[in-house]
Amino acid sequence: MPPAQLAPSAPPGSAARRLLVPVALLGSVGAAFAYVGAVDPNEPGHYPVCPLLQYTGLYCPGCGGLRSAHAFIRGDFTTALGANALAVVGYLVFAVVWLLWAVSAARGRKLRIEFGSAHVWVVGVLIAGFTVVRNLPVGAWLHP
Repeated sequence: MPPAQLAPSAPPGSAARRLLVPVALLGSVGAAFAYVGAVDPNEPGHYPVCPLLQYTGLYCPGCGGLRSAHAFIRGDFTTALGANALAVVGYLVFAVVWLLWAVSAARGRKLRIEFGSAHVWVVGVLIAGFTVVRNLPVGAWLHP
């Protein structure tokens, strides 16, 4: 990920007003995590089954993501990584980007993160590689 670039122009308003959207997003994500933390995805009937897994027997890149979030919110990071390591990386990336966004908003700056086509390809290849490896016998340790 390239370094974040801060634009020099400051949006009008107070710091509290500038933080409204980042805090609202964090509240929404926090509520979703709280729900998944309270309603155990390991219990049948609470969440729908992954259609790809149900019809093909293949694990998609998101399979195990709810179990991973449930374990992560409860502080069981080993289980979270075992359920979906890619999701745990996503949680951490979200936290870092959100923190950069909130700090830049509080300072009155806009956060610009620019991705080139090479970055998009690298992320796509990593996700595809994760998906392929977790569906091979050698990647059984990546099964949720």
